[in-house]
Amino acid sequence: MAIEAVLFDFSGTVFRFEESEYQNADLTDGDGRPLDTHEVAAIMRAMTAPVGQFVELDEEGQYAWERRDLDPALHRIAYMQTLTRKGVPEVPATQIYERMLDAVMWTPYPDTDEVLRALHERGVPVAIVSNIAWDIRPAFSSRGWDGYIDEFTLSFEVGAVKPDPRIFESALTSLGVAPEKALMIGDSAEADGGATALGCEFALVDPVSVLDRPSALRDIVASRGLIARPA
Repeated sequence: MAIEAVLFDFSGTVFRFEESEYQNADLTDGDGRPLDTHEVAAIMRAMTAPVGQFVELDEEGQYAWERRDLDPALHRIAYMQTLTRKGVPEVPATQIYERMLDAVMWTPYPDTDEVLRALHERGVPVAIVSNIAWDIRPAFSSRGWDGYIDEFTLSFEVGAVKPDPRIFESALTSLGVAPEKALMIGDSAEADGGATALGCEFALVDPVSVLDRPSALRDIVASRGLIARPA
């Protein structure tokens, strides 16, 4: 059946919070020692991975972690405790957490603009479906891309977290598209792949650095005939 709409994940799919944003924060441990590249990379994974838990938290932190994408306050508790348990002092931990919440600080993949624009021009409805606890719309509006997105379906706004079918149902209902006519693109087979329970097609992308993934989104949508292949 022909695809009539595309659902995109946000983090690791159309945008990425690059490791350089952590390095630029001059992170140090509790003794003031600068964190090395490997330690910064570990923090990045802990802060942006779609699934999985990288540190042991106390009771309050664990409760918050399991509900982090449903409530901004719980999100802060979960990630601030993650950072401090990674050895980051409170002041730089707060700075890096606030930086992560600034959607404008996120970097788009090289083909995000091209793909979103082409789908819009062809009249293909697009939704961003994200497990997230803050408003990511500024990441798009600041680049003039908000007009390309027909629906933002964010977990903290709809009260459901991927792979819960309800978050995908919400997006599809808003777009007015049947599940079997939709394609979900994301970086997590576990979370984003939950759309297949409804009958959506799913395509997996690798959440590598933006420099290492120049055309994955374009290749996927072009292979479905949704946009023209580059000459």
